[in-house]
Amino acid sequence: MLVMPSLMTAQSKYDQQKPFGFCTRSSRTDASAASAYSITGGGCYTYPIKGVDAAKVTTLVSTGKDQREEIMAAIENYDVVVFDGAKGDFILGRTMQVDGVKNKTLLGINGAKLRTQWVLTADVRKLLDDAGVLQKSTSGGTGGKLSNGRFVSEEAEMCVRQLLIDYFKDPDEKFKDAGVLKMAHCENIIIRNLSFQGPGSIDVSGADLLAISGATKHVWVDHCDFCDGSDGNFDIDQSSDFITVSWCRFHYSENAYMHQNTNLVGSNDKEPQGYLNTTFAFNNWGDGCKQRMPMARVGKIHLMNNYYSCVGNGASVNPRISSEVMIEGNYFLKGVKVFSQSKALAWEWKDSNIAEGGDKPDSNGKVSIPYDYKVVSAKSVPTEVGKYAGATL
Repeated sequence: MLVMPSLMTAQSKYDQQKPFGFCTRSSRTDASAASAYSITGGGCYTYPIKGVDAAKVTTLVSTGKDQREEIMAAIENYDVVVFDGAKGDFILGRTMQVDGVKNKTLLGINGAKLRTQWVLTADVRKLLDDAGVLQKSTSGGTGGKLSNGRFVSEEAEMCVRQLLIDYFKDPDEKFKDAGVLKMAHCENIIIRNLSFQGPGSIDVSGADLLAISGATKHVWVDHCDFCDGSDGNFDIDQSSDFITVSWCRFHYSENAYMHQNTNLVGSNDKEPQGYLNTTFAFNNWGDGCKQRMPMARVGKIHLMNNYYSCVGNGASVNPRISSEVMIEGNYFLKGVKVFSQSKALAWEWKDSNIAEGGDKPDSNGKVSIPYDYKVVSAKSVPTEVGKYAGATL
């Protein structure tokens, strides 16, 4: 008997298995029914696909070759794109750029993984070590001009990029575009049960594994795994809004070299006010994550029941200019640095958090969240999130 894979396998009793948080709202302040948003993606977010015209659904399998163009065409032309990982990983020669699509669902089954073709190999890491890259400055104003004429503000990044230009004989710096997916001007998007694998973190002002940009709004990213983004694992910027990131795992492998800055919300201090409202719930920041979990500008950020097991990090929660951050029901292992802020508008630390190392920031104000939710006891977070976060459906 043929048994169909399903996204409804055993999961945490706390997993709602449906959109929640900011992705279901159309206001950052109004909690009434008038500001509710029905996020449906392509009409289905479970597998097997039900309730969607078969002509609007496509299933992709790995060819072992660069499938960038094929996947982009599928996202453009179908409402639901299923990635079947039974025959291997989906390889991407460079970042997929998707602009202006609406009402789409991207689902992974059978361990589907989208990965970059370029990988930071041991030979490249040795090249960087021999040049003493990790001892060079990452402060602005210490850099200079590359052989291709481009100016770089930081010494470490300048050194890395010049070494790679020479090593790969690549003056166009194609290695900078080793990401997976960037979405701009999109709306009503659901991404579930997919693994994103990058080349290894390295300071080249490169690409993210997933970037939600260009005023994209109403996105639910659920049960995904992010590892080794070149620049970041998953960034949200440029007036994007109403995003929920749930049950995801962020981490780095032995391919990570430097710049393990995993999640950015807001790309610079000039981001327009009122956008970037984001829920992070039941996520795990694990091995190798150093900073930005997340670093946030401008938006209202709700951090609920996340598990921080990134021992030895630089800083986890990092609110910055004009941001508001609610922090509740999260669990921080001993050895995890919890908090650092700069010019944040407000942050609220609830007693429901557990920080094993005792690093508990004082609140500086109240942060209102415009939707109903229930905080799980933080004591349950290491077990539940540690087991079920990631592409585990």
